[in-house]
Amino acid sequence: MGTPADDRLRQQSERTFGVFSRAHARLAGLTLTQIRERLADGRWQVVHRGVFRVAGAPLPWQGAVLAACWAGGFRAAASHRSAAALWDLPGGRQDLVEITCPRWRRAQHDELIVHETTRLEWLDLTHCAGVPVTTPERTLLDLGAVCSPRVVDMAIDAALRKDLTDARDLAAVLGRVGRRGRNGTATFRRLLADRVPEDRKAESPAETRLGQVLRAHGLPEPLLQYEIWDGPRFVARVDAAYPQWRIAIEYESYQEHTGKAALVRDNARRNEIVALGWNPVGATAPDLAEAGHRLCAAIRRIAANSA
Repeated sequence: MGTPADDRLRQQSERTFGVFSRAHARLAGLTLTQIRERLADGRWQVVHRGVFRVAGAPLPWQGAVLAACWAGGFRAAASHRSAAALWDLPGGRQDLVEITCPRWRRAQHDELIVHETTRLEWLDLTHCAGVPVTTPERTLLDLGAVCSPRVVDMAIDAALRKDLTDARDLAAVLGRVGRRGRNGTATFRRLLADRVPEDRKAESPAETRLGQVLRAHGLPEPLLQYEIWDGPRFVARVDAAYPQWRIAIEYESYQEHTGKAALVRDNARRNEIVALGWNPVGATAPDLAEAGHRLCAAIRRIAANSA
């Protein structure tokens, strides 16, 4: 016979797609002994270690995903094709459960795919329909590792059409998380390049040369004409940026940075950028003429301190 605690737990599970954790059971008022009894007599079934459902109760796909996220622990979230399904994007699949977490120590089965990574920040996480999930931007980047370029292309278009994201946020996740050799990055970078508006490309030969110098020193591809925002407020657009290290690079031409007005304007702008935690780096004509050794060394020092 059910107890008031069982009733409270049932109400809880109705809000979480039929699954609940040991912590939920304790909060509902069940003792550890009562929990063991319900597992032993078959009233509850184990979905994952520490995550259960009432025997015979339906387990919708969202419940299976949520159970895996709870079992995955700290920062575990639906990702890749499961995340795409939650966001209703092409490439999404409900016939498997796919999550990302820093570490997975539990048994896996055919319908469960776990991606372990240390490169999963709070910026990459949100909720959709009550399930922890990677953001639309991170989802699209990750899809490149498991779906064809054609599918990722359609998913990006769908996300933009649904206003789930925009080109600025897509470029930001690429700069912060994407790196050469990472599965999916090359596909995502190529597809995103086709969508970057013209004003996000190099605006002068000097800026083109700046990108060449950075690449020649083995640094990642910078994001050109990158916009820095303070929430909804636009702060600045810099010539190039490495958002993953919060480095803002400006080409300091003599023509555009002389005179009292320019000095006041540039100082105010730089102060705002610094206040937001960015590291401004100036690039000059001599830097580019000398192959950028000092410039790139400064960028590497900042990057190392940001790691």
